[in-house]
Amino acid sequence: MPSISFAHLTDRALIRVSGADASHFLQNLVTADIEGVDKTGAGSSALLTPQGKILFDFLIYKSGDAYLLDAPKCTAADLLKRLGFYRLRAKVDLELLSDETGVVAAWGAPAQASSAHVSVTDPRLGDLGQRFVGPVATLSQELGGKPVDQSTYEFHRIERAVPEGLKDYDYSDIFPHDADLDQLNGVSFSKGCYVGQEVVSRVQHRGSARKRFVPVTSEGLLPEKGTGLTASGKNIGTMGSSTTVEDRNIGIALLRLDKVRQAKDNDTPILCGDLEIQVELPDWATFTWPETDAAN
Repeated sequence: MPSISFAHLTDRALIRVSGADASHFLQNLVTADIEGVDKTGAGSSALLTPQGKILFDFLIYKSGDAYLLDAPKCTAADLLKRLGFYRLRAKVDLELLSDETGVVAAWGAPAQASSAHVSVTDPRLGDLGQRFVGPVATLSQELGGKPVDQSTYEFHRIERAVPEGLKDYDYSDIFPHDADLDQLNGVSFSKGCYVGQEVVSRVQHRGSARKRFVPVTSEGLLPEKGTGLTASGKNIGTMGSSTTVEDRNIGIALLRLDKVRQAKDNDTPILCGDLEIQVELPDWATFTWPETDAAN
């Protein structure tokens, strides 16, 4: 029988959005379809700049009559302030929850915890497992599996090539398609307008996304986030997060897919410094290698 592994994600914080206008407020602001969150209990989302770049990314959970935003702890106060900026006269209450309520990720087998305020399958990718919100000590006792540290969870996430803000990219630097949010249930193309929506819709309808986060591997230790990757001496992207477990060096990199395809067609090595890396597409991706002229 598969065993459950779970980790308390100490780098996450929770913002509670409640009030009579909470659903309408979020629906007009973030990339996710809040009506879908109401139905499924969870969604992946982002708040964009007016120019369509990711200002914050987070998960959204339905919790009673309210919503919980599961966001990086180091920027949660900034996200709360930004939400307040957009609140205006809406009947919305915003609250940063204390550390007594935490986020626990569990995977390997279905898990249950009666003390959880929220218990959902990760809305980005089912293979990531489940997310629980509640009193961490009690959750840990109820889940009954193997507690692991957060680095083990990061390996689990990186192995599935799911990027996250700050760990793989800086805020205000890239667009939702670059971060695969369109692939990981993080953008609705059917709901009404939200901040940055015109740019995102244009990229979607034109099929003009050129850069994507994709999995990379190497025989040596992968370099730190932000390190450039090259082919034939030309920059084709940057490293995101990476990890090593049992001699497996895996990571995620933001790459120009056409340039990678060209390098593959020409048997040109892709390098990070002197280290050669291998690049593949995620098994969950609906995008493919773009057509390119191998002679160029």
